[in-house]
Amino acid sequence: MNKVRIGVIGIGNMGSSHALYIKQGDIPNAEVTAVCDTNPDRLKWAKENLGEDIQVFDNAEAFFASKAMDAVMVATPHYAHPSLAIESLQKGYHTLIEKPAGVYTRQVREMNEVAEKSDKVFGIMFNQRTNPLYQKVKDLVESGELGDIKRTIWIITNWYRSQSYYDSGGWRATWAGEGGGVLLNQDPHQLDLWQWMCGMPNRVRTFMSFGKYHDIEVEDDVTAYVEYENGATGLFVTSTGEAPGTNRFEISADRGKLVIEDNKLTFWRLRIPERQFNAETKTGFGSPECWKCDIPVIGEGKAHKGITEDWVNAILKGTPLLAPGIEGINGLQLSNAMHLSAWTDSWIDIPVNEDLFYEKLQEKIANSTYKKSTEGKTLDVKGTF
Repeated sequence: MNKVRIGVIGIGNMGSSHALYIKQGDIPNAEVTAVCDTNPDRLKWAKENLGEDIQVFDNAEAFFASKAMDAVMVATPHYAHPSLAIESLQKGYHTLIEKPAGVYTRQVREMNEVAEKSDKVFGIMFNQRTNPLYQKVKDLVESGELGDIKRTIWIITNWYRSQSYYDSGGWRATWAGEGGGVLLNQDPHQLDLWQWMCGMPNRVRTFMSFGKYHDIEVEDDVTAYVEYENGATGLFVTSTGEAPGTNRFEISADRGKLVIEDNKLTFWRLRIPERQFNAETKTGFGSPECWKCDIPVIGEGKAHKGITEDWVNAILKGTPLLAPGIEGINGLQLSNAMHLSAWTDSWIDIPVNEDLFYEKLQEKIANSTYKKSTEGKTLDVKGTF
């Protein structure tokens, strides 16, 4: 194979974007050959914008049976990601799913088990992993430059969304359609990056508000506190109801403090590690000498196109993935634990209790009295067409 034929299932906002840049030749050695959606208007759009030679399907069974592609991008609403990925992998297609990996870890773990038995390349659209800012932070942490981490804080409140955004699709901001709010829709990137750079915490305590700023039934304001095995702590604050918002990530460690804000990376580097200074100083006051260092970050992130190109290269050349699909469960562990903590008003251990989370989620769906139009929906919540 010298060129990857790609089929896209789900031609909504993200699916259409992926299909267009592939069609335009932005991904070397790749072409879009098929699309699938239940919405006739989206299939009409595909014919008009992707070319008359594109194969279009209105059901998943025919799409997967067609063999019109070598690889499949899954860009449907959240609940369908695992089921469609499983079908894609089992039918012999390389597979790339949109974030999040799913809504609950039990379905994602089942997807991962299928992926690990497959010989196909399985990726996830964690496009922020291509950002050299976060790659540099990961490098500094893993190299030991920061020393032991003491605290991480991510304030990510620049996800402002108006009510019209939530009204744009019947599946949005509902327990049955989306499975959550800001944690499932906007924050999968940050939750993934957080654990990718700093590791997984072992328990979480969360406070969240449901429909605090919008007419929705899911969360739009979250404050989560986590603890790590080594005694470090972390804070994650997010919302879709603040303007202007903030995006600031900070790591406090033995050798100083690292901050990302306004697309800049700053390292307040201690000349003597704090623990060493604490043990050796006899002055009673003072603190270690500190140097403010502006860390150079080389290159620009390739975002969605970068992950797609990386996936295509892995298919053609066997190169390692920047964002393996099986790692999608990690950020979902965090969001599931955060939801479960808020629902039960208690600390939640990680890995999360899969059965308890699923039980509580089903209760939310069954007891929902929230009603909204289904206009704009491109795929039902069970992932069937």
